[in-house]
Amino acid sequence: METTNTSKAAIFAWRLVKDRLPTKLNLRRRQIQLNDHLCPFCRNKEEDASHLFFNCPKTQPLWWESLSWINTLGAMPANPRQHFIQHPNGLHGKKQYSRWKVWWVALNFTIWQHRNRLIFSNEPFNGCKLMEEAMFLVWFWFRQLE
Repeated sequence: METTNTSKAAIFAWRLVKDRLPTKLNLRRRQIQLNDHLCPFCRNKEEDASHLFFNCPKTQPLWWESLSWINTLGAMPANPRQHFIQHPNGLHGKKQYSRWKVWWVALNFTIWQHRNRLIFSNEPFNGCKLMEEAMFLVWFWFRQLE
């Protein structure tokens, strides 16, 4: 089961970077009819990967907090690929860089799971719970490596 969760997260990250997740915009591009095109978190903009994960007023503070942990400031890249590549540039050492990548995957994977629970189970958005789940996921993955 643990390997499955890690594998799912790795596939998820690849799909996010390649813009292959079934966001509402991507579904619309594939001519799938939807009643609602808005971001399920903020309900202000159309749901695409850039908005949902990095620019939504509900998820963006999660990234600002994460960046404060590693003492990094700067512009927030708009698209997932740029976001994945840019942010660890200020980190020193391979270990710190690797940990940031694990956090990047965990936070985004948790955002996606939270989004799906909101859409399919009517759960409300809870940024604190989302962060706790992402931190637990990172802890769990590092425990697996030991």
